[in-house]
Formats: sequence, C-alpha cells, structure tokens
Amino acid sequence: MTTAVNDYDDKLIGGWLAVCAITIFGMILLGGVTRLTESGLSMVDWRPIMGVMPPLSTADWVYLFDQYKLYPEYQLVNQGMTLAEFKQIFWFEYLHRMLGRLIGVMFFIPLMVFLWMGKVRASLKPHLFALLLLGGCQGLMGWYMVQSGLVDRPDVSQYRLTAHLGLAIAIYGYIVWLTIGLFSRERQRKEAAARSVFSIIGLVYLMILSGGFVAGTNAGLSFPTWPLMGDSFIPPALYRNGVTSAFEQVTTIHFNHRMLAYLTGAVLITAAVRGLLQSTDRRLKLASALMLTAVCFQIVLGISTVLSHVDLTIAAGHQSGAVVLLTTVLFWVHVFSTQSAD
Repeated sequence: MTTAVNDYDDKLIGGWLAVCAITIFGMILLGGVTRLTESGLSMVDWRPIMGVMPPLSTADWVYLFDQYKLYPEYQLVNQGMTLAEFKQIFWFEYLHRMLGRLIGVMFFIPLMVFLWMGKVRASLKPHLFALLLLGGCQGLMGWYMVQSGLVDRPDVSQYRLTAHLGLAIAIYGYIVWLTIGLFSRERQRKEAAARSVFSIIGLVYLMILSGGFVAGTNAGLSFPTWPLMGDSFIPPALYRNGVTSAFEQVTTIHFNHRMLAYLTGAVLITAAVRGLLQSTDRRLKLASALMLTAVCFQIVLGISTVLSHVDLTIAAGHQSGAVVLLTTVLFWVHVFSTQSAD
C-alpha cells in the first residue's frame, strides 16, 4: 500500500521521532541516576523476553537477592546489605531496562506501520533502518557493559560505560537531527555553508564522552573544588601513566573534562553571541539564544556538581543538561547551515 508522501506525512513522522527522542532523553537521565546510585549491577542476568516481569513475591525477591550475593559488588562493597536496600537499587536498573524495551517497541511497530502505509520518504528509509540497527546494538552494548562488573571487580568498565553512553547519545542526536529536518523542509542547505560548523557537534559529543569516563571512574569526587583542583589550577601527577591516564587515572580524567568544558563553553558562547548580534535570520537568533542559555546553565550545573561532592540531584541535572545542550547545538547548526527557500 503506497501513497504520495506530503508535508503532513513528514510532520507525522517527525512527531513520532520527537516522541522517541523525548523517551530516549528520559532513558539517558534514568541511566545516569542508575549509575549515580550504583544500581546497574543489581540485575545479574539478561533475559530480553522473560525478564519483562518484575519480582512479584517474596520468594522471587529472595531468589534475585541470592543471585546478587554471588557477585563481586555484594561480596566486596555491599556485604551485609538488607533485602529492602537491594530492592531500592534493583528498581532503578529494572526500570532502566524496561524503558529500553519500551523504546524498541515505540520505534519498531510505528516504523513498520508507516512503511506499510507509504508515509516514509525514500530518502528517509535508510536513516530509519540505521536507527533500528543502532537500537539493537545499544541493547547488546548495555549487557556487555554490565558483564564487565560481574567478573572480578565490583564496577563496570569505564570504557564500556562510555561506549554505552556514547551510542545512546549518538542515537538521540541522530533522531533529533532527522526531526529538525522533517519540521524544516522549507529551509534549504546553504551552498556556502562552512562544513567546519558541524565540528561544534563533535566538540559537544567529545565533552559528553569525557563525562562518561568521569562517571565511570567516579573522578568527579576527586577534587570537590573550583576553579582550582585542590591547591592549583593544574594538579600534580597528570598523565603519570602515559596516554592511558586520560582514561584510567581520576586526576587526569577530571582535568581533561574541565578543560574540554572550558573550550566547549567558549566556542558555543562565542558562536551564540555572534548569531544574536550579527544575524538577521530570526530563527538563527532564536537558536543562538537557546544555545547560549543551555551552555550557561550547563556550566553552572557542572560547577555545582563538583562543589556538592556529586550530589545526586545536581549530578543528574548536569547529565541531563548535556543532552539539552546537544539538542540546542543541533538546532543551531541546522539553522546556521540552511536558509529559507523564499
């Protein structure tokens, strides 16, 4: 069954993708809270189908708790944890996994329906199938990450955690970019648009990845001071173990994240101010104002996270703020690189 795709269909697909993006945003937020509460290793097996039902009886809970006791996190960190305490961390991880399954259903079923109804432009189909593949890879990556904490150490690998976060952010950004395009089909790509403007997206993405290493090593707790790190701006022992220090030594990881944040903030603030002062495009002015607001809030949240010794609420806000910032950057880049067809 096929029909001619029109602007209404584009907006229908765009609305569906926007809902998916909002849900993925919630997934990223919940994943951050799961990490901050050290809840990710509470579910020690991966049952994509049978694992949908939560524990319903005391016997179910006791069984799951007994399984948890067999692994390093309980034996080395949470020895003596009560069943009630176990339930608290279990629910965070359970809800995180269930939301992941929900996103899969929200994407796959409407995609099949829209394809059958002929609502999807031919040029969009490869992108949607790519997202479907990436979503499946993300589920596998999540379990691959959890497994790293079930072997001989009571924590997940910061490499796998950052890969899991990076893939989630990539999927989210991909969907947001497609959504902006579907709702902005009246705008056309500028012939003279500088490709370098897209590097801003890469810079923000790199900063988010560095935040993944901070979360994966708890490096945010290492220096609860700002603007200095301890007694100096540049702390001692940076890169003490060579290049691997950038991924494994908390001092270097924390320092690198701060430096990337300063660079990213300077670049985005400069671009936003120029857009506000020099452009006559009203949409670019709006995009610049949104990006400027988001980056300023993110800077404040980052500093507050450090000074609060990584308070759960503030840290979760900082992680969410990074996604909001990326969203505004994607909007700004799209507007900057396009113009009205009029």
